[in-house]
Amino acid sequence: MLHHLTLWVPDMARAEESWNWLLTELGYERDVSVDRVVLLRHASGVAVVLERSPDMVPGMLYSRMRPGLNHLAFRVESADLLEVITKQAPDYGWSALPGDRHPIAGGAQVTYLEDRDGFEVELVASEAAPGVG
Repeated sequence: MLHHLTLWVPDMARAEESWNWLLTELGYERDVSVDRVVLLRHASGVAVVLERSPDMVPGMLYSRMRPGLNHLAFRVESADLLEVITKQAPDYGWSALPGDRHPIAGGAQVTYLEDRDGFEVELVASEAAPGVG
């Protein structure tokens, strides 16, 4: 099982607004015990960390079109919650991406969102087959 995932972000305040809202909606809780990062933990034990690292290459922005991470896919507990998140997402800096971009979800209801820094998330309603999404 994944322990944690760290995203290096160019603007902490902007990333915190988007990601803190989204991950809280998905059942993550903010852990303020660590300085200089935004740490969100899920009851499953998986954590997502947002960090503005001094080691980042100046001026180089993230692109999911380059080698590396393309997107993150999260399970959503119900189609109803998926609909709520999709409607509220623009208020927190997320834009909807069109269509059926990744067929891995196995026919489940899916929403694709992109934040202001180009990070993409795929939200898969829990009706997906076990182990998919």
